Amino acid sequence: MSSILPNQTLYVRNLNEKTNKEELRRSLYALFSAYGRILDIVALKTIKMRGQAFIVFKEIQSATAAMRGLNGFMFYDRTMHIEYAKGKSDAIAKLDGTWKKTSLPTNLSSQRVVGTVSSAPAVKRQREEEWLVDHKRAANGGRKNDIESESPEIEMEDETELPAPRVGANAGATGANETEPLNRILYIQNLPPDVTDEMLSYLFEQYPGFKEVRLVPGKSDIAFVEYESDNQAAVAKEVLNGFKITHDKEMKVTFAKR
Repeated sequence: MSSILPNQTLYVRNLNEKTNKEELRRSLYALFSAYGRILDIVALKTIKMRGQAFIVFKEIQSATAAMRGLNGFMFYDRTMHIEYAKGKSDAIAKLDGTWKKTSLPTNLSSQRVVGTVSSAPAVKRQREEEWLVDHKRAANGGRKNDIESESPEIEMEDETELPAPRVGANAGATGANETEPLNRILYIQNLPPDVTDEMLSYLFEQYPGFKEVRLVPGKSDIAFVEYESDNQAAVAKEVLNGFKITHDKEMKVTFAKR
């Protein structure tokens, strides 16, 4: 069996199925955007897509770096498994001019027109699952067998907008100046009791200028993270403030008081 060629789209599985879809997309964006520009994130709650997502980068190099850096990362109490997706994502196909819209089956199109309001969610789920199967089959060379075992590719509905990119130093500094004075040291609050400096380092070292994490003895819910400059700290703060390490712990990231 031939291996999957490197491409811009990552297939992520073993995600926590209890996570709200919009929250999952925001958290995935915060985590993966450290590796490069993200064009799309696909996360559906259909039966066949539970615990799975697709991360579409603009550059193959970014996708490769993210896969190497985050494969095996603990995310919402589950270990992420990451590989290249089979086939090309719609976002990339639209960029290179090869995109073709997948037509809905005739019977499904008619259901959307004449179906009752109460049946709409079921029709939507059926449509999503049929798209999923079609794209899996296309990525698998047209074969109908072994569809479930292949890493899939699907057409994404723009149900939720991705967060606006906030990885530029100027953008981070501007947003910070509106609320609090800049500082190269960040103050981290609301951490889970079992957090370690390794866990925090893994998150914060993805941003330029990272120096160290300092835990506070006897205070397991707070920590300090130091960067080389104020602006570099501002970038990390803008992206990671509100990031959830666990379901019930949302990190609060602010500038330390001088």
